[in-house]
Amino acid sequence: MLHEVLHSPEPDGEDALALFGRLAGSWRLSWRGLGPDGDWATAEGELHVGRVLGGRAVQDVWVVPGPGRPGAGVPPRAFHGTTVRFPDPHAPGTWRSTWMDPVNGRVRRFTGRPTGDGGVLLLSDDEEPWLRWRFSDVRPRSFTWSAETSPDRGVTWVHDELMTAERVD
Repeated sequence: MLHEVLHSPEPDGEDALALFGRLAGSWRLSWRGLGPDGDWATAEGELHVGRVLGGRAVQDVWVVPGPGRPGAGVPPRAFHGTTVRFPDPHAPGTWRSTWMDPVNGRVRRFTGRPTGDGGVLLLSDDEEPWLRWRFSDVRPRSFTWSAETSPDRGVTWVHDELMTAERVD
C-alpha cells in the first residue's frame, strides 16, 4: 500500500517537475570526493529517482558506495540517503529540497533554481559550511553532479565532490 500511495508514474498536471523529473529512473554513479587529508577517494554507487506524492515531488535515493562494494555503509565517505524535491508554488522557478543521510546523521535543506543545462541547489539552512550542489550536462542517458563547500558564507568555494551518472534503465 505504501508504494501505491508514495510513487506516482506521472506528474500532477503540467510537468512542473521537468527539472528533476527528467532524471526518473535508475543510474550507475562514479563518485570522487576530497577527503580531510586532501586526497581524492573514489567509489561506485547507484541512484534511483521517481515522482512521488501524487506527482507533486521528485524523490531520489543515493547509495554510495553501492551494495556489496568496499566501504558500503561506513561513514564518513559513504552516504546512503534520500532527497525529496518539489517546485515551490509560492516562488515560481524555485525548488525546495531536503536531503536526509542516516549513515552520517545529516539533514540538509536546499533552495534550487534551474541553470542552462541543469539545476543548482544552495543550502538554505544556517549551517556551516555552506553547500552548493549542481546538476549539469543533463542528457537523456547521463548527467554530472558536483558539490562545493564554502567555509566563509559564499565568498569562496571549494569543489570537493564529483559524480558522473549513466542511466541503467
